[in-house]
Amino acid sequence: MSSHSASTPRPSALPKPAADADLDLLASILGRSLSPAAGRAAAANLIQAFGGLAEVAAADEVALHRQGLAAGAVADLARARRLAVAMARAEACRRPVLSSWSALTSYLRASLAHAPREQFRVLYLDRRNILMKDEWRADGTTSHAPVYPREVVRRALELSASALILAHNHPSGDPDPSRSDIDMTRRVVEAARVFDIQVHDHVIVGREGTASFRALGLM
Repeated sequence: MSSHSASTPRPSALPKPAADADLDLLASILGRSLSPAAGRAAAANLIQAFGGLAEVAAADEVALHRQGLAAGAVADLARARRLAVAMARAEACRRPVLSSWSALTSYLRASLAHAPREQFRVLYLDRRNILMKDEWRADGTTSHAPVYPREVVRRALELSASALILAHNHPSGDPDPSRSDIDMTRRVVEAARVFDIQVHDHVIVGREGTASFRALGLM
């Protein structure tokens, strides 16, 4: 797994052409339910309120309604986000994940980077290291999601998975592992080893990039 780096950075700010393109894209989505002028105004307001297009796409329905967005426009945003995540997932599933690491991290970033609360997921792999299942295991607060190693391993046995990859997000934006992240990962690795299930990696996703436990020498 030496082909991927310990941390993948993310630019801190978009150049103006990219920012304008984001505004145009969001306005076109919102314009399906609103008038073109209202869609552009709403897009500008949302980007200002949330800090960027990705943050708008990841916002939950309550937060979007709080900004005055109509129900139809909220639904259009949700569909657009599901489509983007599905496309990233399809790309990650095409080849063994260990030989297409960038596709996997792109998928994880699309689904987790801007989530407002910590979320823990497990990617279950078959004998060829093809992604079989990506499953939610725990939701948490803005800084913690409870994880039970026995449940992670039990599900791997149910799926006849040969390996797995752990993934969770840091809503703070910083993907660096915490002490509790390291301790929890070791407990999962130990529990999986009993059943000859390999834990390939634990990837932490933040707005500032991703961090790989394997590349950091933590497992």
